Amino acid sequence: MLILFDHGTPAPLQSFLKGHAIREAKAQGWDTLGNGELLSVAEAAGFELLITTDKNLRYQQNLTGRQIAIIVLGNPQWPVLRLHVDHVVAAVSAATPGSYTEVDIPR
Repeated sequence: MLILFDHGTPAPLQSFLKGHAIREAKAQGWDTLGNGELLSVAEAAGFELLITTDKNLRYQQNLTGRQIAIIVLGNPQWPVLRLHVDHVVAAVSAATPGSYTEVDIPR
């Protein structure tokens, strides 16, 4: 699966998503795009999944008809997230085109 990490998504998470191709929005030159634009260019580029920390995304964007799956991390702080990385891995495995999942990470 081709996965896009939005800014704020901890880079160390990549090592737990073996077998997937991962790119960072910043490396793609997309770090200044608004959410709607980011979703559109990511879909056009063939990305299948966006991992983000933006909990307001579903309220700010109409996600109906989107082909890219979205996973929102409940807590992007790596020291906390790494203790619950299995929840993220499970969400990635369960992602389907156009799905939206929030991964609750206790603080």
